[in-house]
Amino acid sequence: MNKIDLKNVVWKEGKYYVSWNLNTGVSSFGNNKKEALDALEEALELHLENVPLSKIQKIEHPILEYSIFNHA
Repeated sequence: MNKIDLKNVVWKEGKYYVSWNLNTGVSSFGNNKKEALDALEEALELHLENVPLSKIQKIEHPILEYSIFNHA
């Protein structure tokens, strides 16, 4: 069994927490951070069943950058 280092982001949106995997684009949600990450793990297991390791994008050091823009 191979170990894969995946990077996830979690944020609160309304009354739910959203979890998003940067390497695959897979996302999920839950009532709290733990539930969101547990649901994401399950979704990733299903997603990665038939994906070769070479197709998973490596993300070494993600940096969260902020942008501010004017919306008409």
